[in-house]
Order: sequence, then structure tokens, then C-alpha cells
Amino acid sequence: MALSGEDVTQEVTLMMVLLVATLGLVVAAALAFWPSWKQPAEQGRSTRSRSGMSGHAEPRAPLSLEGVLVTQLIAGEISRPQYLRALEQLAARDEQRHPLALPD
Repeated sequence: MALSGEDVTQEVTLMMVLLVATLGLVVAAALAFWPSWKQPAEQGRSTRSRSGMSGHAEPRAPLSLEGVLVTQLIAGEISRPQYLRALEQLAARDEQRHPLALPD
């Protein structure tokens, strides 16, 4: 089955569009994951190693009682049953202080 000149032109045009779109996506992905232009990767590594930092962000203090409980659970200071019991008590206290008002 032979293709006419018009069919070949349409197929070539389609292939060129797909090629350009693919190249555009590759360039966009490369730019998205490229290291920062302002700070070379080598400089960042040497600064971190000299200051003794491991590259992890410093943990922030929890802002709520739930956050404190989760921090203690993760650190192994309390067990899972203790954590659940503390959450139950916290929920009961919250219900006493701020009861849920249902609409009439």
C-alpha cells in the first residue's frame, strides 16, 4: 500500500510536532531539577561539611499538645497505648471546654 504525497506530508508534520513537544518537555524537566544557579552544588556541600550540619532541617518545637504527644511518640518516650490514652483525655477535656453545638 503506497502512501500519497499528502499522507506522507501529514505524517512527517505530525512526527515533527511530537519531536518538538518531547524536546520541550525534556528541557522543562531538566530546568526544573537543575541545581540552583545561584549556589553551585559543590559550594553547598563544602559549607555543610565544614559547619558539621547533616543537611536536615532543625526540628521546630511543637505548637500544640497534639504535636507534643506525636513528638514524644516518635522519640519513644511514650508507647502507643499511652499516646492513645492521652488523646482520649485531650478530646474529653476539649469536649468539656468547648461542647459541640448542633443546629436546631
